[in-house]
Amino acid sequence: MSTPFSGFVLLAILVAATGTIPVFAANSTSTNSTGTQNPYQNPIAGTTNPTTTTSVPITVTTDKTSYNDGDKIIISGTTRDYISGTPVSVIVRNPIGNVVSISQIDLGTDKTFSTTITAGGGLWQAAGTYEVDVQFGSKDRSAKTTLQFTGSKGGTPSRNTIKVEGTDYSVSYSITNGKVLGIKADIQSKSLIVSIQTTGNGQLTITLPRALIDAKMNEQTDDQFVVVNDGQQADFTETKTTTDRTLIIPFTDGTGQIEIIGTQIVPEFGPIAALVLAIAIISIIVVSAKTGLRFMPKY
Repeated sequence: MSTPFSGFVLLAILVAATGTIPVFAANSTSTNSTGTQNPYQNPIAGTTNPTTTTSVPITVTTDKTSYNDGDKIIISGTTRDYISGTPVSVIVRNPIGNVVSISQIDLGTDKTFSTTITAGGGLWQAAGTYEVDVQFGSKDRSAKTTLQFTGSKGGTPSRNTIKVEGTDYSVSYSITNGKVLGIKADIQSKSLIVSIQTTGNGQLTITLPRALIDAKMNEQTDDQFVVVNDGQQADFTETKTTTDRTLIIPFTDGTGQIEIIGTQIVPEFGPIAALVLAIAIISIIVVSAKTGLRFMPKY
């Protein structure tokens, strides 16, 4: 090979090498978190940003963030697990932490749940931030969200009065998404049986005179009522006075009977009937003494 030709080949090799060095350097270096070049970093690892998804046990949301008196609130969410026969408990608390609504919702096989409640009434008078708590089975499957409410200006909802069959008492009540067909006293089980017809998920608010039915652990201490919706024990909230106990009982669409079980209930004849019976007995005794009427044969 001649010297001029060798020199030309050497020059071509140097030019080619000069063009490939910057490319190799660009692929061999990367910028770390401090902005400096790290020639030892894996170029693939440095540009990969894998996304890790975490499946939470339960979620909850509302259809809006703020509501006015009388608005419908749609509460919905999803769960990670599906447990047959286990409902989702939904509790709404007012700004000072008092429970204003409580319900149990059946979970769909698609692991979703939804319910609709009405904002307003005596327990919703305060304006401010309301908290929605949900729980699915154990406490580790719980979540919460908040909503803003402008306050209830209409006061307590309109109430109805109905006579309790088998007694001389009447009770007042209000109901959402349904109507009360009748109430009767079951003396044997010391309970009141409320027959209802529903048009959706709702709640029954009923004021029970203590003279009609009560739940006591002893003469002085109140005990908890037991509420059963169509054979299934149900959650409820309660307010008390010295003369009455008011229960707020949620129910699901299709519920036909709500039973409120206490520890004591008015006797079947009631106070007026008992008084009439006592007067009748006294009258018979007096008449017998004056006329010599005898009920037992004389020997």
